[in-house]
Amino acid sequence: MSDILKISDAASMALRIMALLAMYPDHMLSTHDAAKSIKVSEHHLAKVRQRLTKAGLLKSERGPGGGFKLSKPPQKITLLEIYEAIEGRMTGSYCLIDKPACSRNKCIFGDMIENINKQVKNHLAVTTLDKLSQSLIKEQ
Repeated sequence: MSDILKISDAASMALRIMALLAMYPDHMLSTHDAAKSIKVSEHHLAKVRQRLTKAGLLKSERGPGGGFKLSKPPQKITLLEIYEAIEGRMTGSYCLIDKPACSRNKCIFGDMIENINKQVKNHLAVTTLDKLSQSLIKEQ
């Protein structure tokens, strides 16, 4: 049986690259070096980086010595901002299938799915990027 709670590859990549950048907030990082560091496709990371830049979480510079870095201090960026830059706004949909499939008025899971979604969203909203990067540093 697969897990109920999943995160897309793109969102996972965004969180990982943002955590890496938070460890060195003033350092410019090339897409090539970033992809190599977190062991992902450079092409896929470039798309993720574009979304993060469009959302105002990254800034980029072209040319020699260019690359990208955080647009604001890591303590001012929440994991929810990063997640929503990639996946769109968390709507609070409480249906696992995300479309009406049951003829019942109540979900067979009761309030469990709604509560889990609220807990995840709250955790992402209150956890800042600096907290995530600090926990990664401790693991090293």
